[in-house]
Formats: sequence, structure tokens, C-alpha cells
Amino acid sequence: MVAAERKTADQRREEILVAAFDEFAAHGLHGTSTDVIARKAGVSQPYLFRLFGTKKELYLESVRRCLRETLERFREASSGKTGEEALHAMCRAYVGLLQDRRRLRAQMQAYADCDDEEVREIVRAGYGELVELVEQVSGLEPERIRNFFAFGMLLNVFASMNLLQEPAPWGEQLLEACLGPASERKSR
Repeated sequence: MVAAERKTADQRREEILVAAFDEFAAHGLHGTSTDVIARKAGVSQPYLFRLFGTKKELYLESVRRCLRETLERFREASSGKTGEEALHAMCRAYVGLLQDRRRLRAQMQAYADCDDEEVREIVRAGYGELVELVEQVSGLEPERIRNFFAFGMLLNVFASMNLLQEPAPWGEQLLEACLGPASERKSR
């Protein structure tokens, strides 16, 4: 008989966060069951609470992680770049992130849950870090930064309608404004 490998609390924590991300993305804070998360992660519900305290703390950590991963992707994409080149690299990186519909849903759930003060503070702080990075790396004027983030929100809407994979004629013009012609987007 082979003994099962015993996992550390950090390994279990990671497994729980992965399972929680999926569930919170699909159902939000209030529609998600910690019992389902625990089962998907292969742990007991009491152990989940021992590691995270409450469902809300687990949700908050999931939101923090989602925002942090976007920030890291922006940093990687813009490394060594400035100005418009940096913005275009971050925009392409964001489009790549949005290919994962769970991420899109997780972001949208976090925005929708901003009625909760704790959620709102985490989303504001994480979004603020994104804005600071984009300002710092690009060095561009505030109006251009505003347009970059406005286009990012438009990309969220496009992704929710699956227009990034299957653009409608009316959407292609809007996509070209940030991403370039479709022929260039496919060759990158």
C-alpha cells in the first residue's frame, strides 16, 4: 500500500484558492457554498475555515489574487517599454487574460460585490495599483490613461459577449483602436 503524500497547509491553501476562484467567479460571494469549495479542494469545511477564517475572507483573498495577477501581467508585458508601446503591450496582455472566462466573471463579480465596504476597499486598492503602474510605465497624460482604462472596461463587455473570439462587424472598429487590425492581432 502506497502512503498518500501529506500536503502542507500552504499547498492546501493554494488548492482551496483555486477551487474558490472557480466558484466565486460563477456565483459571487453570496451565491457560493464553502461546502462545494471544500469538496472541490479535497478538504473538510472545518479545515477550510481554519485556513481562511470565514467565507468572506476567502472571497477577499480570491479578489486580491485576481487583481494581483492582472498587475503582474501588466508589469511583465510592459517591461522595458514606455509610452504607447507599453499601453499596447498591456492591452494585448489583458486581452490574453480575458480569454479565461473565469477571470472575466471573477472581475465582474468583484465589481458587483462592491456594495460591501471590505470588497470595495480591496477592489479600489487593486485597481489603484493598476492605474499607478500604467501611469508610471507609460508616462502619458491623464486623458490617455483614462482612455486606456475605459477601453479595458469595453474589453470586459466584449469578452462577456464573446466578441474577442468572434468579432461582430460593429465591434471590429472599436477593437482596432487599441489592438490594431485583425490581421495584425492574429499574427502576434
